[in-house]
Amino acid sequence: MHAEPMRPETVEIGVGGMRCASCVAHVEQALRGVPGVVDAHVNLATGRATVRGVSGPNLADDLGRAIAAAGYEPRRLESETLAPDRDRLRQAEELRGLRRNLLLAALLAAPVVILEMGGHLLPAFHHWTIHELGIEQARMISFVFATLTLLGPGREFYRTGIPDLLRGRPDMNALVAVGTLSAYLYSVVATFLPRLLPTGAEHVYYEAAVVIVTLILLGRLLEARAKGRTSEAIRALARLQPRVAHVERDGVARDIEIADVLAGDIVLVRPGERIPTDGIVAAGASHVDESMVTGESKPVAKRPDATVTGGTVNGAGALSFRATRVGGDTTLAGIIRMVEQAQAGRLPIQALVDRVTAVFVPVVFGIAALTFAAWMLVGPEPRLPHALVAAVSVLLIACPCAMGLATPAAIMTGTGRAAELGVLFRKGEALQTLSDVTLIAFDKTGTLTDGRPRLTDCVATPGRSEGDLLRLAASLETHSEHPLARAVVTAARDRGLPLAPIVDFTATPGMGVAGVSEGTKVAIGAGRFMASLGIDTRPLQETADQFAAEGKTPFYVALDGTLAAILCVADDLKPASKAAIDALHAMGVKTAMISGDDVRTAHAIARRVGIDEVIAGVMPAGKVEAIERLGQQHTIAFVGDGINDAPALVAADAGIAIGTGTDIAIEAADVVLMSGDLSKVPVALAVSRAAMRNIRQNLFWAFAYNAVLIPVAAGLLYPLNGLQLSPMLAAAAMGLSSVFVLTNALRLRRFTPAAMLPPGSGPQPAIS
Repeated sequence: MHAEPMRPETVEIGVGGMRCASCVAHVEQALRGVPGVVDAHVNLATGRATVRGVSGPNLADDLGRAIAAAGYEPRRLESETLAPDRDRLRQAEELRGLRRNLLLAALLAAPVVILEMGGHLLPAFHHWTIHELGIEQARMISFVFATLTLLGPGREFYRTGIPDLLRGRPDMNALVAVGTLSAYLYSVVATFLPRLLPTGAEHVYYEAAVVIVTLILLGRLLEARAKGRTSEAIRALARLQPRVAHVERDGVARDIEIADVLAGDIVLVRPGERIPTDGIVAAGASHVDESMVTGESKPVAKRPDATVTGGTVNGAGALSFRATRVGGDTTLAGIIRMVEQAQAGRLPIQALVDRVTAVFVPVVFGIAALTFAAWMLVGPEPRLPHALVAAVSVLLIACPCAMGLATPAAIMTGTGRAAELGVLFRKGEALQTLSDVTLIAFDKTGTLTDGRPRLTDCVATPGRSEGDLLRLAASLETHSEHPLARAVVTAARDRGLPLAPIVDFTATPGMGVAGVSEGTKVAIGAGRFMASLGIDTRPLQETADQFAAEGKTPFYVALDGTLAAILCVADDLKPASKAAIDALHAMGVKTAMISGDDVRTAHAIARRVGIDEVIAGVMPAGKVEAIERLGQQHTIAFVGDGINDAPALVAADAGIAIGTGTDIAIEAADVVLMSGDLSKVPVALAVSRAAMRNIRQNLFWAFAYNAVLIPVAAGLLYPLNGLQLSPMLAAAAMGLSSVFVLTNALRLRRFTPAAMLPPGSGPQPAIS
């Protein structure tokens, strides 16, 4: 009996309870320690872990146990359509808990703050406290309320922070726990055993402990609200799918849950309703608004045999369609899946953050210890209170929350905004790669052009019948899948020419086709194909040159080894091609076109759209070589739509697939344009640049914040101006740093690329 071979597997699992970049590092370390795990990445903003390992019946359970053992909560992820709702409910519950704890902390902290700080603001209140309550009684009241604050709304810090500290894996909770407990325990000693402290050092810091807890809870509430907004794009996409579909079964229309719709069902759509799933129109006519999926604002006409997409909005007409893809197979579910995968992505720039945060919290504890020792050795009297305040301030101000959120928050918001604009980043790292691109290469057919060539000219040699030549050529081309072949066949059928059977058909990729029809050897192809057959094309060379100069594609027809005609096919440029190329040039990006066309044809088309560089006459296998050659001098993106574009999409630094192209091309790409509109290429580039700019701003703030304020918290300014940072201000600054990073990332939700702005509207000011 043979054991089943181990297969690679990717598992996604939710992780609850993470607060900072150190939490991420701890969870990743725990997951990588599970037998069979090859690698693990955790996203703080999404609360998800992506694990690669060898398949096994208990892998998911082992991962959950590892997360729990590390002190965090493993969570099962739902399907694409249910997950956003479940996430929203979980986030709502988390917000309610934070509000409840914040309110309780504020109520308990108020008496402490009034008693301890009121006297500094109002001398009369200070005198009243001393005469009416007495210092000891006031401290006892502060002790009671501070204890309730720390054991009540503040217990989460100690419940997770202290165990992590004892495990040797301190995180944000450990910083807060040590900082507040230090202030609290010192105050307890000053209240009940003041004789143990040096003279003049019997101060209490109950107000610092309770205000720190309250401020950090406030920061977490603001952070949770902002994090919820970063995932709004996923929820907005999920809301596009209606919950109920009108399905006709057994001749009766009935309303059923969307989950119960089956492929093959006839679905009825009334005017103004959302289309519930993907399908093909069976009856009716209407216009459908597909902007929420493709980013295109113009409604699309739908007639029988047209495709419809779930989540789009029907216009004034009524439609019935046959469902083709349902549940998790729909286009909308695929979009949600792609966006989720991109949001969980890990950018190369994240490696810097990972290296820093891996040692950050232990280093902060070391700095706090050195700060305490320095104040005790050379600080002014009373040294102990000064040392305590400085050490606690260092612990509180140095939380790595902002560093942990800087990258994932921008990825989530940027990829979500891109999806709204009709651009899907299939991989989060494509955000960084695309932003660095200096040259974008385009396939021609179906990318720059419509991909629907039409026969424009047929020139026969003397003595040949144009109609008979076209009939034989079309008969041969019925066996070819090439777009040019379809143009010839369509032209013959439009003229009503009867097609003949073909035998001995052969095709030479990138060259031409040959076969025998009615006893005549027929060959069709480019000049190089004719040359390989020993056929002289010089009699029609001047005509071919003229057609090529007009941007048409000429190819030859030979009968029984003799040149018989030249056929000419034209593929109209897409309306947006030139505007897209102009927009890329305005963004400082060079452009190239890679085509199998004749050099003169390719250059003629390139001149019409303004392409910088042309690589023509390329065989399908030569596209990768062309990409590699261009990549020696540039960071390159390639835009294509066909099956033969897939290798080039993979070979480029960033592959961009036209969403109307083949599934193989889309699967090979890093970025997918949901429509065939090339104006989405500069949109994708603009979004990626804006997201990376945002990430760099966030990281600069996160690192600069710590670099500047840790020395201030340690007391660097005290010898100069007597300033010593209060632990309460340190806690407030820490919370604000995370809120700042998230708020900055949320600006991407309003980003509109310059390529989409109306003429004369000026530059986009929202993201700079």
